Amino acid sequence: MIRAAAAVEGTKMSETRTNDLAHTHELYLDFLLQSLAGRTLREQIELVSAAKPARPILKWAGGKTQLLPDLLAKAPPTYNKYIEPFFGGGALFFALRPRESVIADGNPELVNLYRAVADHVDDVIASLLEYTNTESAFYAARKVDWESMSLAAAAARTIFLNKTCFNGLYRVNKKAQFNVPFGNYKKPRICDHEGLRAASEALRKSTIVSGDYLEVLQTQAEPGDFIFLDPPYLPISEYADFKRYTKEQFLEDDHRRLAAEVARLHDLGCHVVLTNSNHPLVHDLYSAYPIEVLKTKRHISSKGQSRSGEDVIVSVSPKRRNVRDSIGQHHNP
Repeated sequence: MIRAAAAVEGTKMSETRTNDLAHTHELYLDFLLQSLAGRTLREQIELVSAAKPARPILKWAGGKTQLLPDLLAKAPPTYNKYIEPFFGGGALFFALRPRESVIADGNPELVNLYRAVADHVDDVIASLLEYTNTESAFYAARKVDWESMSLAAAAARTIFLNKTCFNGLYRVNKKAQFNVPFGNYKKPRICDHEGLRAASEALRKSTIVSGDYLEVLQTQAEPGDFIFLDPPYLPISEYADFKRYTKEQFLEDDHRRLAAEVARLHDLGCHVVLTNSNHPLVHDLYSAYPIEVLKTKRHISSKGQSRSGEDVIVSVSPKRRNVRDSIGQHHNP
C-alpha cells in the first residue's frame, strides 16, 4: 500500500505547519482516549496527569517532528513497552510519553545528555546559563572533550553546541569529535527551562541505554511491545549523507541486517514502525509489509532546490499467534 502526500510550498508553509501541528494534537488526543479504554479510574488519572507537553531537547537533522501526524496514526492504541534504539532527537517518544520504555542510541554523548536531563535537570540548566551565544564561546566549548566533564556539564555543552551550530546539525569525524561550524544565529533559545523539565519527567520513566541497536532489540523486545526504528537513511543524493551521528557508518549490509531483525520482531509478536528514505532497497527489503511514501522537507542542504524529499513509513503488525503461542504474553492492564 503506497500513498504519496504532496508537500505545500512557498507562502503556504506557515499555514501547513499550523495545520500539521493541530492535526498532531488531534491525533494524540484520539490516541490518548483509546489508551484510556479498559483502565481503572486511578490508571486513567495517572495517564492523563503524565500527558504534559514534552518536546525534543535538540534540533535534529532527520528528526521526525514533521512526520508526527503520520507516525502517531500508526502507533498501536495499546502496547506493553515502547522501544526506540535509534533515538536521536526522540520526537515520537516525547509525543507519546509512554509509561514504560527503553530508549537507546549508539552515540554515548547523546545517551549522557538524556541521562543527565532525566536525573540532574537543574544542574544541566545551571550549566547552560553560563554559556553566551558568541563564536569564541562556541569554538571554546567545541574544543573541550565532553568525557572530561561532569554528567550535567557535558549535557549542557551538547545542548549549547546544538542550539548554536549551523542548522542544528550533529556530525562527528572519525575520531568521534563534533565538527559542525558556528551557526551565527541572532537569538537562539539556548536554555528552555520549561521544555527541559517536561523532557526530564518523560525521561525519568525510561531505561536509557548506550549500545548497538541489535543488542538492545534482542535483549529487550518482548511480544506486545511497540518498536520505532529510525535508522540512518539510505542516501538518495549527494546531499543525503549528513547522518554521521557516530564515527561508525550505517551501510547497506547494516540495512539488510535491520530488515532481518524486523522480520524476527514480527514473528515475535511486536508492533514495528520504521522510517527511511524512498530508496529502492527499502521497498525490496520490506515488500512484505505496508509502505507509505510521504513528501517531506529537508532542512540540511547546500542548495535550495534540493530541500524537498520523500520518506517512507513501513508498518509491521505483530504476527498472529495461536493460543498456545500466546501463553505468557504481556498485556496492558
